[in-house]
Amino acid sequence: MYEGLMVSVSGIRGRVGEALTPEVVTGFAAGFGAWARSREKGRTIVVGRDSRVSGPMFHRAVLAALQSVGCDVVDVGLAPTPTIQLAVEHHRAAGGLAITASHNPIEWNALKFIGPTGLFLDADEAAEMRQVAQGDFARATWDQLGQVSVDDGAIARHIESVLALDFIDVEAIRARRFRVALDCARGAGGAIIPALLDRLGCDVTAINLETDGRFPRPPEPVAANLGDLERLVLEARSDVGFATDPDVDRLALVSDKGKAIGEDWTLAFAARLALRYRQGPVVANLSTSRVVDDVAAEADTTVLRAPVGEVNVAVKMRDVGAAIGGEGNGGVILSELHLGRDAPLAVAMTLQMLLEDDAPMSQTLARFPSYSIVKDKLDRPAAPLDTVYASLRREFGDAEANDLDGLRLSWSDRWVHVRPSGTEPIVRVIAEAPSEAEARDLVARSRAPLDALR
Repeated sequence: MYEGLMVSVSGIRGRVGEALTPEVVTGFAAGFGAWARSREKGRTIVVGRDSRVSGPMFHRAVLAALQSVGCDVVDVGLAPTPTIQLAVEHHRAAGGLAITASHNPIEWNALKFIGPTGLFLDADEAAEMRQVAQGDFARATWDQLGQVSVDDGAIARHIESVLALDFIDVEAIRARRFRVALDCARGAGGAIIPALLDRLGCDVTAINLETDGRFPRPPEPVAANLGDLERLVLEARSDVGFATDPDVDRLALVSDKGKAIGEDWTLAFAARLALRYRQGPVVANLSTSRVVDDVAAEADTTVLRAPVGEVNVAVKMRDVGAAIGGEGNGGVILSELHLGRDAPLAVAMTLQMLLEDDAPMSQTLARFPSYSIVKDKLDRPAAPLDTVYASLRREFGDAEANDLDGLRLSWSDRWVHVRPSGTEPIVRVIAEAPSEAEARDLVARSRAPLDALR
């Protein structure tokens, strides 16, 4: 129906001025409001946005659309996605809309749909909502239009909620005076992470704190994009470097040696800390590194896998009573805070782990087995991927296969995961092995049947 628009359980995404226009955003926002009201969860919807240049335009469109179906809007303004999720819970709202394309390049924007529990919509809810949005729904008359109120305390409440966690020793962290290097990529992180680090008594050297959405580098916080932060850590002699994505639900780490260690370690370190205080399994998605398994084994527990996607991990965490969970992209989820990825949470947990270890991050890393993870992507072919999966099963007949999300093939010391992205028109191929050469070989062999379709 909407050519070029990425429509998935993650929401709707598109390039601004092409697939994503105010008309498209208005239609989906109004449909979401009508759907939320039809579920009799109330008429209040929380709205916020990240720092993207197109954000203010779409923000105004969303407010009008929601008012047009009789929803009262609580506007938290420019804020991290996890802040918006927490605000939905705080206001006991019928739902929330986050205007953000997360890690996508600067020309993209998106709507993420949040349910009344603060969780993103699951697959069934998303399908039901889209059906309403693409159909006929009632608009409010002049005397039933929704009202807009401003909540300017959402970020402060978020910080307080993180610092109130019983295993975060705020005074001890403050006394340690950690030296922190920070790169917020000119996203919404600048609105929260410096304030959090100030509360934790850190000595901060920062770049890209402006919240204008003019990303100075590719905004995804993968190691290849963090060269400036690596240099900053060395120049400032920092204990750790933190990098956030534009909507602040993902955190990447740079060690005291000035090396970006890979986003999977964010969850691994958070799990290592949480398992000192909580019992239960760890939940991670199918593309998460084995380092999380190693950390779980150290605490005599297990890792349970879920399909890629925050809501998939969160629902499984809730169902199994997980101690902690998240994704290998730098997303950490702690259910007692809220069931969503949260970079401010990951910042506080990383500093608490460093405090308790009383050792440099590089020294802690050296205690664990070393793996190499290689992440590749290619344009999604027009043909179905079933033939690709069948070919890979034949090629790797000795592997354990998991088809919950694309196809993941695993062995005792390595794995490869091939899946279509839900946020971009690409296929991701991710492999991990004891050496980079072996991981690259797995990626190359797994790409072959995909390349044949192009």
